[in-house]
Amino acid sequence: MTYLEDGRRSLSNNLTEQGCKAFVVGRKNWLFSDQPVGAHTSAIIYSLVQTAKLNGVNPYYYLRYVLEKMSSYPNCENLPEQDLQDLMPWSDKLKEAVQCYEKEKDRTA
Repeated sequence: MTYLEDGRRSLSNNLTEQGCKAFVVGRKNWLFSDQPVGAHTSAIIYSLVQTAKLNGVNPYYYLRYVLEKMSSYPNCENLPEQDLQDLMPWSDKLKEAVQCYEKEKDRTA
């Protein structure tokens, strides 16, 4: 479908190119991912950061919040499905929690 067929479509692909910019900038960092596990982990982090941005969540505070929450679980492999869903960037519970977390961290800094 093109912008001629649907007037809601953008004439520009600037948003797509801006989204790819983080990967281009990070390309040199990937040289140090000489193991498949490291490359896989990098892909997960980039995916979470981009998903947080798309859902209007500050990626820095999102990752800090999630990592602190995950550290409270003794075994992350057995994390209940609902708890995991509540940590996803599109979760309304998470958005509120990260906003409160961000304000709290800004006050104490």
